[in-house]
Amino acid sequence: MGRPVMSRAEADATLTAPGQLFEVGREVIRGVPTRVWRNAPPTLAAVLEQSRAHGEAVFLVYEDERITFAEHYRRAAALAHLLIDRYGIRPGDRVAIAMRNFPEWPMAFWGAAAAGAVVVPLNAWWTGPELAYGLTDSGARVLFADRERMERLEPHFDAELAGLAGATVVARAEGAVRAGAVRFEDLLTADVLAGVTGLPQPGVGPEDDATIFYTSGTTGVPKGAVGTHRNICTNLWSLFFTNARAGLRRTASTPPAEWAGGQNAYLLSVPFFHATGCHSVLVANTAAGGKLVMMYRWNPERALELIERERITTFGGVPAMVMQVLDSPDFEKRDISSVRSVAYGGAPAPPDLVRRIKQHFPGGQPSNGYGLTETSSVSTMNNGDDYVRKPDSVGPPVPVVEIKVVDEEGRELPEGQVGELWIKGPNVVRGYWNKPEATAATFTDGWLHTGDVARIDDEGFVYIVDRAKDMVIRGGENVYCVEVEAALHESPAVAECAVIGIPHPILGEEVGAVVRLRAGAAATEEELRRHVAGRLAGFKVPVRVWIRDEELPRNPAGKVLKRELREELLGSEGAA
Repeated sequence: MGRPVMSRAEADATLTAPGQLFEVGREVIRGVPTRVWRNAPPTLAAVLEQSRAHGEAVFLVYEDERITFAEHYRRAAALAHLLIDRYGIRPGDRVAIAMRNFPEWPMAFWGAAAAGAVVVPLNAWWTGPELAYGLTDSGARVLFADRERMERLEPHFDAELAGLAGATVVARAEGAVRAGAVRFEDLLTADVLAGVTGLPQPGVGPEDDATIFYTSGTTGVPKGAVGTHRNICTNLWSLFFTNARAGLRRTASTPPAEWAGGQNAYLLSVPFFHATGCHSVLVANTAAGGKLVMMYRWNPERALELIERERITTFGGVPAMVMQVLDSPDFEKRDISSVRSVAYGGAPAPPDLVRRIKQHFPGGQPSNGYGLTETSSVSTMNNGDDYVRKPDSVGPPVPVVEIKVVDEEGRELPEGQVGELWIKGPNVVRGYWNKPEATAATFTDGWLHTGDVARIDDEGFVYIVDRAKDMVIRGGENVYCVEVEAALHESPAVAECAVIGIPHPILGEEVGAVVRLRAGAAATEEELRRHVAGRLAGFKVPVRVWIRDEELPRNPAGKVLKRELREELLGSEGAA
């Protein structure tokens, strides 16, 4: 492996110098002096406006549908005007999206953002009650949903969602839609599209709210992380910066010559309702002119087919998806020579994955980043030669992000010591929607308490050691144990329970539960699984339930010793 032609410090200094595209300045944000990208777009509407420059290049690909940047702009702009003129949306009003990755999702997102609304992407895997909670908690005034989500929400429209009955737009509807709702295609008539000349001017700025992304809470109730326009546009500029830095530092051993020119093509394997899918994929490709290829649902064989058909240059998602592609029996049958980058995050990545990517994609550059919903996606990035050199690290922070490792009292620890990772920067959300206590507990003077245990080496590279939060990460989805435990406790048969992670070779972890039944009560594993399935999304349902007679092991303070329980059960069961 060749050596980088420029050190990271040299590249950072070159790119962030005064007058350069990635110049770094300092502004006071919510009373906290914060590093910022001076030239990042001020709002999402500015990003959408700039996307017009990509004209007739293909933007969205879904099955046999192809939508150009120009056509997407017209539809998003038309939606923005309709939201204002027809639905009375004003800056700060919430507009929700509940659908799988259809082309209508980006149109609704950009239209709502351009109208000055706060976009509320809801988890499409949620059950009807979970979706209804997101809508009522956010106070959404308009809902964009697909047929499947509408079916789940139907029982709620006559009660808690009565106010949305006449402000619902249904995408990909089959058959009649409920009274008061309108089909997506009927909203964007030829006359409406013909009248589009530009975006409305609602008067929002960088510090105005732009999104509310729900993240599972340690109390069992999802919390809405409120992101500003600056938060999301910061992430866009951070991604552009890491690409520019990688280019400056590229070794002579990397063959970039055949990559000159042509449109980048991104295979979307993660949901738009994740911060990664929205901020790091949708927003970035809208700005950069990349082709975004969507799948109805993830399938590694279909992914390989699309990589070949669409000449995909970047794919990834969570590490599990990359491993599935590498392990697919179709891998050797497909032409994957177009792939330049394999990017992933959202879950721990095995260090050996770097070697496998370099082996199977000789021209592809692996990259792994770290971030959370609360950091609007990227905070650190490890790519290129650095990643090959330090495959167990998530990389150093981007220049506008500050990091530190602290002890239980919040005191910064010396280099190399292990503690909780705190993050500060213009990408950190302003707090949780209508949850001042949770906000105060998670944010201190601009610093986000990540809940992850980490160390930082002498080069500033971050290593995630463990999770302080009690959760299972299943294929990139955070499942907070307390939420599943709360659902189990609703069963009259359950005396006590504990939810643990079960190792899985593809998903990383799956949800498992240990249950002690009440005296005289009876319940089978399948009955308990069905009980949880009736209350929570499918990915939160335990794949295995151990029923035991003895009490769960606890420490003197009464806390269940999950590490001990996990080692005992998985060892005795031979789980791997």
